[in-house]
Amino acid sequence: MYKLKVIKSKKDKIEFVKSQKLFYLNNQNFIVPYIKDRLNLIDTEKNPFYNHSEIELYLCYDEDDNIVGRIAAIVNTNHNILHNDKVGFFGFFECINNQDVANILFKTAEQWLKNKGMEYIRGPVNPSMNDENSFLYENFDDLPYILMPYNPKYYNELAENYGFYKAKDLYAYKLTTENFATDKMVRLYDNLIKRYKITIRNINLKNNSQFKEDIKLIKEIYNKAWELNWGFVKLTDDEIDFFANDLKLIAEESLAFFIYSDNKIVGFHLALPDYNQVFKYNKTGNTLETLWNLITKKNKINRCRIIILGILPEYRNKGIDAVMYMESGLRAKKLGYIEGEASWILEDNEMMNRGLTTTMNAKLYKKYRIYEKRII
Repeated sequence: MYKLKVIKSKKDKIEFVKSQKLFYLNNQNFIVPYIKDRLNLIDTEKNPFYNHSEIELYLCYDEDDNIVGRIAAIVNTNHNILHNDKVGFFGFFECINNQDVANILFKTAEQWLKNKGMEYIRGPVNPSMNDENSFLYENFDDLPYILMPYNPKYYNELAENYGFYKAKDLYAYKLTTENFATDKMVRLYDNLIKRYKITIRNINLKNNSQFKEDIKLIKEIYNKAWELNWGFVKLTDDEIDFFANDLKLIAEESLAFFIYSDNKIVGFHLALPDYNQVFKYNKTGNTLETLWNLITKKNKINRCRIIILGILPEYRNKGIDAVMYMESGLRAKKLGYIEGEASWILEDNEMMNRGLTTTMNAKLYKKYRIYEKRII
């Protein structure tokens, strides 16, 4: 009744990417992906993630050759080395609301991973935890922020019915620039800056040589700050360069900054303008349309997403993270933004979850879920 196709050719990969919008017809919260960007994600020659890892892509068709689902099976070798695991991953999952189709997709990915020696299957990751990941689990009524996933609610049911169970929940918090800090934080802000002799420097997007040095510094902070986090995998030099090329195109300089204490590097903060407010007008996801909407509708952006807040381990528990959030809010307000999202944050990251709610008037408004299952 259903048939699977292994995706190898460039033509098939384009079909794989374009097929995503078939599952969201008339859904106003779905963002049609920028095709070139999504192709780069699964390009085993261009994306340096595949210098150390593997991926297999599948499309599922019904008897009339209509696409009814897709999935990727992924082995992240660096993850398994770092965590001493035998965990494989699934990603890029889309499916009609049909358990038989979902079972075929999950089973196919599971079998491929089993053949690679994996003992667990986890996901979704697209294709790693450093990229878009998880299923949206709560609050399906909002437009997703940039680089955050969106899916129908029934995806969770399909996964759970197959035998997946919760591995970890990820949280997203909403903040407003009108009321982004508690009175306590406002009082502490100046005192913390004086106490730790804090200075702030924006990333340099205009000078290429300085930008390269800044990217090296980001990599150092990122790999140290998240080293003990669940699911974390260090970025390689090639991966950080791959990330940097995209960053330079979409970053707002004042929202990407380093923080120093007594002239010593402490951490890095990155918030991105929410370009989904522009890309929501895309119908096809081709380059010309995407650029046109970017040029003509950029003034519609009035929110941002805090995507990275990394503090070196030796400077934690000092309140410096709250200073970074406060600075982010002040800068976002100056740009005319009215709200922002801090995401994603591990459910058991008590320090950040507590700090956001007690000092930043942040509201937990979305949850995402990573699933796992033992391979039989």
